[in-house]
Amino acid sequence: MYEIVVEEMFSAAHNLRGYKGKCENIHGHNWKVEVAVRGNNLDNKGFLIDFTILKSIVKRVLKVLDHKNLNDIDFFQKINPTSENIAFYIHSKIKRCLKKYPVEIQRITVWENNYQFATYSEDGTSIRR
Repeated sequence: MYEIVVEEMFSAAHNLRGYKGKCENIHGHNWKVEVAVRGNNLDNKGFLIDFTILKSIVKRVLKVLDHKNLNDIDFFQKINPTSENIAFYIHSKIKRCLKKYPVEIQRITVWENNYQFATYSEDGTSIRR
């Protein structure tokens, strides 16, 4: 099994509804997103998926979030924009874009700062805390 990983960034604001503490107020992060995909087969050039293609997909998905108030995005109207839910959102969008490629998402990790992150994985095998 092969795995490749790309990282991208986006900046966005959010506030956590129902949370008692400073994060209930609107605040922002420079989010780092790590996307890991895996698969068994390389193409005739020796790629699982070209880094350029994967980065382009990730950038396209993150562009919707970049420099926005996440609470204003339809998906987060009723779902709190926590790091966990942001990782799930990114996973669902990237998964749709990867349908024509022979890869599956291993994990999506969303860092809200250098010390805190959340990971979403469909099978739960790569959850890190």
